[in-house]
Amino acid sequence: MKNYDVTIGIPVYQAEQYLSRSLESALAQTYSSIEFLLVDDGSTDSSLAIIQRYQNNHPRGTDIRVISFERNQGVSSARNRIIDEASGTYLYFMDADDTIADDTIKLLIDNIWRYEAEIVFGSYKKIGTDGSLEVYQYPNLLLLGEDQLATFAYRKYAGVQASACNYLVKTSLLRAHCHRFIDTDYWEDLVFTFDLVTLVSRAVLLPDITYSYWCHDNSLSRYQQRHQIPKEEILRNARTVDHLRETSALLYNKVYFPNRCYIIAMTGFYMACSVLKRRHDIAPAISDHEIKAMLTHPSTFRQICRFRQSRFRNLALYLLGKLPARLCVMSIRCLGKLKKLV
Repeated sequence: MKNYDVTIGIPVYQAEQYLSRSLESALAQTYSSIEFLLVDDGSTDSSLAIIQRYQNNHPRGTDIRVISFERNQGVSSARNRIIDEASGTYLYFMDADDTIADDTIKLLIDNIWRYEAEIVFGSYKKIGTDGSLEVYQYPNLLLLGEDQLATFAYRKYAGVQASACNYLVKTSLLRAHCHRFIDTDYWEDLVFTFDLVTLVSRAVLLPDITYSYWCHDNSLSRYQQRHQIPKEEILRNARTVDHLRETSALLYNKVYFPNRCYIIAMTGFYMACSVLKRRHDIAPAISDHEIKAMLTHPSTFRQICRFRQSRFRNLALYLLGKLPARLCVMSIRCLGKLKKLV
């Protein structure tokens, strides 16, 4: 198997409408040593035929490798297979309906080598279905010491992008720590990146816009497009946050631990607000106790009292989650209305 500097990994499922645009942007990269590794996750549309057409006809077609699943296994399984199979020293994920700038890989790997970094983040933009544009831009920042990236990432809610796309990371780092996507169809990106920053010692953030997220009405995260939501789906999504609580137990002595706890607790709060907003559409009915469980704090009362950062914010969320279920839900609803979340 040929060795490459970079693998661009793309999970593909029912992507025929957008796949050509995405592949064109990937194949247009100015950097030469790139493997294009696509996992066809059991698509029943023409996605695989589109990939094969590029393999046969594009000048970089021999650098395209396809792995096909017989049945749909979900984006987490597809990305984990990419981690296992990637030939590149560095790995870059993108989605099959998004696009990247022509110089994305060149820019990121130049900074990898210049600073001997393990990961480099590019900035990005979101393009709405109505053509609206939102730009998310990082400062030009070097974080070249242990825990510096995690400290930066947890300094505020969404300190780094929740997506697993648009950063170049050392493949061996992921494999050495057995860092994987958890088995879920919601927020798998957030969990992967949220925990990944704790493993990185040398990171670079760039203000350059390297990635375009194209929003679509059929996004999995768009509950507002649906008239009925299965309760099991809600509870499965809540277990995604449980995973972050569990991985936090090993990080108690880290300086960033209080801020990490606050972000996890706030994520649970936002999830509870979303559930309350659509509660009448969830079937079977979700109970107050199940909503309250979303506010379970990743730390103990004694630990919070020792925090030097975010002590009172964590304490407020901890106590909110300790109220009787009915009172807890009433309080979440009131706070959510104040924040215009419910």
